[in-house]
Amino acid sequence: MDSRNGIKKWGFQGNPELNASSISVRGVLNQLFENLDKEDKRPIIPLGRADPTAFPSYQTTRLAPDAVADATLSYNFNSYPPTLGIADARRAVAEHLSKDFPYQLSPDDVYLTIGCTQAIEIVVSVLARPNANILLPRPGYPQYEARTSCSNLEARHFDLIPERGWEVDFDSVEALADENTVAMVIINPNNPCGNVFTYQHLKKIAETASKLGIFVIADEVYGHLVFGSNPFVPMGVFGSTVPVLTLGSISKRWLVPGWRLGWIVTCDTNGIFQQSGFVEGVKNYLDITTDPPTNIQGALSQILKHTKEDFFSKILITLREAADILYDRIKEIPCLTCPHKPEGSMVALVKLNLPLLDGIIDDVDFCIKLAKEESVIVLPGITVGLKNWLRITTAIEHSSLEDGLGRIKAFYHRHAKKE
Repeated sequence: MDSRNGIKKWGFQGNPELNASSISVRGVLNQLFENLDKEDKRPIIPLGRADPTAFPSYQTTRLAPDAVADATLSYNFNSYPPTLGIADARRAVAEHLSKDFPYQLSPDDVYLTIGCTQAIEIVVSVLARPNANILLPRPGYPQYEARTSCSNLEARHFDLIPERGWEVDFDSVEALADENTVAMVIINPNNPCGNVFTYQHLKKIAETASKLGIFVIADEVYGHLVFGSNPFVPMGVFGSTVPVLTLGSISKRWLVPGWRLGWIVTCDTNGIFQQSGFVEGVKNYLDITTDPPTNIQGALSQILKHTKEDFFSKILITLREAADILYDRIKEIPCLTCPHKPEGSMVALVKLNLPLLDGIIDDVDFCIKLAKEESVIVLPGITVGLKNWLRITTAIEHSSLEDGLGRIKAFYHRHAKKE
């Protein structure tokens, strides 16, 4: 500590690297909410965040809170859980995922986390070492970018091609990878694009990663939330071709994002994760971090094993109808283009045609003015790595989605360039 001219100098400051990496969906949406016009008496239409749980059409199955209540009232789940997760919960995840695999997962392959967000934090932290880099999709989920920056792991971005249904650009993957590349990330079903990769495309991803000597991090938080022509194929199916690390949770499919229960699963029939020391790194990290709530872990087996299929079917019907509404209404708004109809997850990316607008600088400016003038919240594409695009959430009541898109159309007409 130093004192000069009567002013005390303190020996601490904020971490500038954390400030530089702080872009997040939540942070951007909070800024947009600050631009709402308090005089506008119309309801706010939240088309920016993929959390539909405030709406009646998107309520979890009654079995889920009952299972949590039973676990809590049993008084068996009041203690700290084991570091890797409760054994019965890990077994339930292994059995649940194995239904779609050509081989059987073991409970030892499963590590429970506080949602998928902590899973990303753990994986990136374990991979970080001097000069290492990781391949991230562009567009992608900003949590990966923020976490790699905090961990001093270099992020390199391969493209997803909108004209091909947001498929991976394999040429860019191979051009980016070098001897210091550790892994590539895929998100399927995709957030922010809303696409679902085919079996053949996933197979090519596995073969490409194997050729490059890297493993695949498969973010499947939206697993099975598909309603188009492509079925959901888990990346772990290719665990004999390349090591696959599956990240998942109950947040989206069971509509309980606030319960914060996720998992990391090693899908690796050749034992490469174990041999490389990666598994030991995950275990060591879990020793020094916090755990998902014990009572939610205690309920997980019942939730995964006994949720009825009609619950999932109803949600998929609702999401499919919402995707239809979005895709059809976007065609009525000249400044927006949706290159690929959503087939999964709860979101879609639409392109912003700025030359048709007067006084709109970019996607951020569009979203700020839209919030102020129409009380509609949409996520600017720069948040997910694609400037002058917009990510629109479809997981909202259909009537509110129609209202929101109608207001965006009115916003366009107000700002359209006069010929």
